[in-house]
Amino acid sequence: MRATTQILVIGGGPAGSTAAGLLAKEGFEVTLLERDHFPRYHIGESLLPSCRPILERLGVWDKIAAAGFQPKGGAYYFWGPEEWEVRFRPHGRDGSTSAWQVIRADFDKILLDHAREVGVDVTEGIAVKKLDFDGDRPVAAHWAEAKNPANSGRIEFDYLVDASGRGGVMATKYLKNRKFHNVFRNVAAWSYWKDAKQLDRGPSGAITVASVGDGWFWGIPLPDGTMSVGLVTGRDSFNAARNELGGVDPVYHKAIGDCPAIQQLLIEAEQVTEVKVEQDYSYAAERFQGPGFLLAGDAACFLDPLLSTGVHLGTYSALIGTAAISSVIRGEIGEREAWDFYEVVYRRAYERLLVLVSTFYESYRGKEHHFFRAQQLSEKDWEGMDVQAAFDRFVTGIADLEDTEEVYRRIQGHLLGEESGKHNPLDNLNRVHEHKQAPEKPEKAINGLYLSYEPHIGIRRA
Repeated sequence: MRATTQILVIGGGPAGSTAAGLLAKEGFEVTLLERDHFPRYHIGESLLPSCRPILERLGVWDKIAAAGFQPKGGAYYFWGPEEWEVRFRPHGRDGSTSAWQVIRADFDKILLDHAREVGVDVTEGIAVKKLDFDGDRPVAAHWAEAKNPANSGRIEFDYLVDASGRGGVMATKYLKNRKFHNVFRNVAAWSYWKDAKQLDRGPSGAITVASVGDGWFWGIPLPDGTMSVGLVTGRDSFNAARNELGGVDPVYHKAIGDCPAIQQLLIEAEQVTEVKVEQDYSYAAERFQGPGFLLAGDAACFLDPLLSTGVHLGTYSALIGTAAISSVIRGEIGEREAWDFYEVVYRRAYERLLVLVSTFYESYRGKEHHFFRAQQLSEKDWEGMDVQAAFDRFVTGIADLEDTEEVYRRIQGHLLGEESGKHNPLDNLNRVHEHKQAPEKPEKAINGLYLSYEPHIGIRRA
């Protein structure tokens, strides 16, 4: 382990590996510390096309395309009495698949190994125990080997990227600024099944999303022949049902029995793993940056599994973070301006998805179900969100103006207590998933700044 480094990245998941790899390709000295040894299990197997341009820039896309993952043609929704599909359009000059259903242990290892190949000093099995500060600026990390804590040390750094996931070293231990949303206080319970049937409609390799009573299911066909099947429901109702039925498994299986779309996929399937459970996973730190540090991926925020945005937000924050740090080190822009750019662009992208997910839940026709009513943004949820900026002024490119205005209209109607009508919130999700988010042209600059890729990744003045 080196004693000093220019940039320290904590965490080797998609956010950390992508940030570290991009920064190393820019010519900087980068050290990455990962607590686990890869490959390691992780949930979040369904990717979006928005990841492709970032992974191409990282130089790892061809490795992912050659890894044998399940091509994902889109998504198919059984939502109340209605059915919708989202069909992803091919990207790139070759018109090839732009999204995959992946085994995260394999996918994450590809990213971490690639970061090592492009020059990142990667050490696995190392936990960050404590940070040292100069005022509010972190300047060094105390580390210890996870399986042999006696093997420990200290590494100094100029800049820190905290990509430590849900553990969130900075947000939970030092800033103590992680806030859980009033909405999406849900439980996810999932397992894996072999010999599940393929969906008989919709795009090839699509994720299946099906509402059920007080919640919904995902069904993700994986490249090893299994299917990831997960239930998302309200925390309180889940805990009440677990007490009534005598455990997690009965709740999970009863919900499958109440969901015809998922039940048909599993009619001849065998469950091959125990049911895993996570809860209270929707949160955001009050700020994503501070003197000398950025929070990336799940260390900054996590939304909801409904639209499969986890890896998207992780790699996206890594791209914007790379631009910010690179421009500061090269002296092209001051740290305060660069950090503000990162905060505004990343937070508004997150908030845009936050509102979109809530709007989608609102579209459920079974209004008698408490779960779907509970997913609506309250006045408290809106505090700190500049809705006008998020939908009319800030330009992140996640959707075109038509989609922006339509969703904004629905939000305004919701706040006024109006009914949303029959609009399908997935009508424009092809554009939502496929468009880049960052302001990449001078005319779309935020506070006079925009993202540029030439001659280096960085932030430019309009």
